[in-house]
Amino acid sequence: MADRSFLEWPFFDDHHRELATQIDAWASENIRHGHGEDLDAECRSLCRALAEGGWLDYVVPAEYGGRHEVLDVRSLCLIRETLARHSGLADFVFAMQGLGSGTITLFGTPEQKAAYLPAVRRGEKIAAFALTELRSGSDVANMETTARARDGGYVLDGGKTYISNGGLADFYTVFARTGEAPGARGISTFIVDADTPGLKVVERQQVIAPHPLATLAFEGCRVPGERLLGEAGAGFKAAMGTLDVFRSTVGAAALGFARRALDEALERASTRELFGGVLADQQIIQAMLAEMALDVDSSALLVYRAGWTRDVTGRRVTREAAMAKLHATETAQHTIDKAVQIFGGMGVISGVKVEELYREIRALRIYEGATEVQKVVIARQTLAARSGG
Repeated sequence: MADRSFLEWPFFDDHHRELATQIDAWASENIRHGHGEDLDAECRSLCRALAEGGWLDYVVPAEYGGRHEVLDVRSLCLIRETLARHSGLADFVFAMQGLGSGTITLFGTPEQKAAYLPAVRRGEKIAAFALTELRSGSDVANMETTARARDGGYVLDGGKTYISNGGLADFYTVFARTGEAPGARGISTFIVDADTPGLKVVERQQVIAPHPLATLAFEGCRVPGERLLGEAGAGFKAAMGTLDVFRSTVGAAALGFARRALDEALERASTRELFGGVLADQQIIQAMLAEMALDVDSSALLVYRAGWTRDVTGRRVTREAAMAKLHATETAQHTIDKAVQIFGGMGVISGVKVEELYREIRALRIYEGATEVQKVVIARQTLAARSGG
């Protein structure tokens, strides 16, 4: 059973502790292990189940059927950590409903929010966040997809790649260059329904841990003016503001993977007979377990510090979220690798949990800002704080 002592930390209120208990009980009862052959159907089924369980209430504000007046990052992190501990795919589905609709929550008009957020909460509309491009990658300011103003609306041309829920989503939050100024200041955000003419799914991409992923193409894709999300030219700010909320939750998912790996390793080491005792009697194994426990707790401290700071102070947590995301994803990779090593040959057998975790964790070190990008963010924020900027 995963350690729950972290819930005693002062980062949490009583309703967070109740949430942690409830989501764990629900996941134990409702999430099956392993993936079926139809990944899209499984994701839709998980989305409906999450909605029926009330967990998607946490990804939209109360005005549109959600649980809290504003998004509560600690709640999002607790849910993602718990779901990831049970199922990487369930965590993925929950996370994308939040990230894909998050820019609407933060920057949308009342009409846009009413048109999409209640359906997201009910699991009726599956959301996606279309930011990444093949050439620009993490250099978002250099994106090449364009949106030209025409006849009261916009025409989008270009492409996006590595888009989670691509080909499955009912709508996409799309970032495109509108040219008000060079670089980051000339990007805008649009809500594009999946059935909009000119939007095509070019390729469904297969990844080591099965998740819906695709490359999208926009070819003369006409979007009504009322689907402009926020102000023209403010898309980069909207993207970074959305990631500022959800980046900490990536660290929480990695933390969930790491906790599960530690649990699996503890069970294996305590029961695997070796040299007249059990594996856990060996000092080298004890050292590995100690390192794993240390990494899990340090990641949890960073993740929930970032969540607490955002929720309680309401300020941007660019530095704190970057630290949480970087540390939790990197150390989870090490923790899971140690678990595989403790399992020995069994650890690389398909269907064994630590083998699944080994595949699940790798992408988290890349998406929503790769580790190397987080280092740049942390350094810039730290230098700015020193200079009083």
